[in-house]
Amino acid sequence: MRAIFFDETDAQAVVARLRADGFEAALERERLAGEDDDEDHPWAVVSDAPAFMLEVLVDTHDGWLDEGDDDAGEHTTPLAPLDLPTAPRTVKRPDLG
Repeated sequence: MRAIFFDETDAQAVVARLRADGFEAALERERLAGEDDDEDHPWAVVSDAPAFMLEVLVDTHDGWLDEGDDDAGEHTTPLAPLDLPTAPRTVKRPDLG
């Protein structure tokens, strides 16, 4: 799960708190689509801490929780490929035949 912060100090405080509580936590720069200025990119805290704990820290340090599906493919088994037709279907109208 990821927590996003615009202030680096807040993000570092969250990482320190999570590590002090025995969880893994890493700080990385979050690149937003369409954002040109590198200084405006927010900070992402990636952790294995429970969601409720991250929610409290996000509320305390003015950030938000990213519960997106970005990492979902890493933890799930891939789906089998679809069985698609190789040619268009022919539709016969009984009233013309």
